[in-house]
Amino acid sequence: MAKQANATYFSAENRVAPLGIVPLAGAQELSEKIEAHLLRWAKRAGLDYETFMIQNDCPRFSSGDGKGLIRSTVRGYDLYFIVDVGNYSVTYNYFGKENRMSPDDHYQDLKRLIQAASGKAHRINVVMPLLYGGRQHRRSYRESLDCAFALQELQAMGVANIVTFDAHDPRVQNAVPLMGFDNLMPTYQVMKKLFKDFPDISTDKSDFMVVAPDEGGLNRNMYYASVLGVDLGMFYKRRDYSKVENGHNPIVAHEYMGTSVEGKDVFVSDDIISSGESILDIAENVKERRANRFFAYATYTIFTNGLEKFDEAYRQGLIDGIFGSNLTYLNPELRNRPWFHEVDVSKYVAYFISALNHDASISTLLDPHSKIAQLLEKRAADRAKYMDEQLSL
Repeated sequence: MAKQANATYFSAENRVAPLGIVPLAGAQELSEKIEAHLLRWAKRAGLDYETFMIQNDCPRFSSGDGKGLIRSTVRGYDLYFIVDVGNYSVTYNYFGKENRMSPDDHYQDLKRLIQAASGKAHRINVVMPLLYGGRQHRRSYRESLDCAFALQELQAMGVANIVTFDAHDPRVQNAVPLMGFDNLMPTYQVMKKLFKDFPDISTDKSDFMVVAPDEGGLNRNMYYASVLGVDLGMFYKRRDYSKVENGHNPIVAHEYMGTSVEGKDVFVSDDIISSGESILDIAENVKERRANRFFAYATYTIFTNGLEKFDEAYRQGLIDGIFGSNLTYLNPELRNRPWFHEVDVSKYVAYFISALNHDASISTLLDPHSKIAQLLEKRAADRAKYMDEQLSL
């Protein structure tokens, strides 16, 4: 893959237009990692670039009104706006008080900067890993359809492509059938990190099992189970539909369906860990069923209720590892927790940006089955070597 990227993605002949990355406030760290990969590949291809970054700013007046400024030329560029709508660490002053930026604020700044480009760019693309309004993806009674409307709004502003990761419900793309919408899954990166940080883990069917946290997460967990060749179980959420708490019907219990987890390492994949209550309930449930170790991955680990309950669950042996990507803001305290394992997805995003910029095929990026197969082959050899070393100690 890397050789293909060096040779094909960075030839001067077939690029759509000069590449420009527009990092919004809160997405600088991810953008810098993406740019580092792009610059390295460009250098290997014999191209001399100092930066791909387009300088920008979204200052605010004292009244709270904002505006978007682009401080570099964008005429004729293939622009990639990178925005993290979930970064709550970004603040601004409002009537003398410090306000944290909400997803709405980040989304408004995105629109401001697209306006600031003034139609001079060759093409506008948006890399929005955490999809704005993605959790409000369907209508019940008289409710808004935030995500669908936002996508239509961006399309009307001239956005050609949206790149997101692990959308809560990818069917929302039906709202913009004529706009590019790519929903990526970092499955390969997650498995690579899992094997690296837990070299003793066995993915034999008798030792390992994948469990879906609910019916909505069945497809993503089915993929893991299929490529690993292990059994798949599923929890379903029994809810109290007579109540509404924090915008949804409260969960009464998690009911399990599937083969026994006894003696097996259990892996659960989800799109988001919000409060984390569901993951902890599932961890406790499988441990009661005599599972060995419990691992969970969520593309977006935001922990809205804090980390204390997970600290306690780790001390009690209920959880052995929680994996989360760097596609949204990660609290420094979270990064320092012994039970948390960060999955770096910047290289994957860089591959995708480079492919789009050069009109190259993205089929292998959308379905990394061949790369996962190679990873499993290498994994089998590495684990055998690791186990031999442990026996010799």
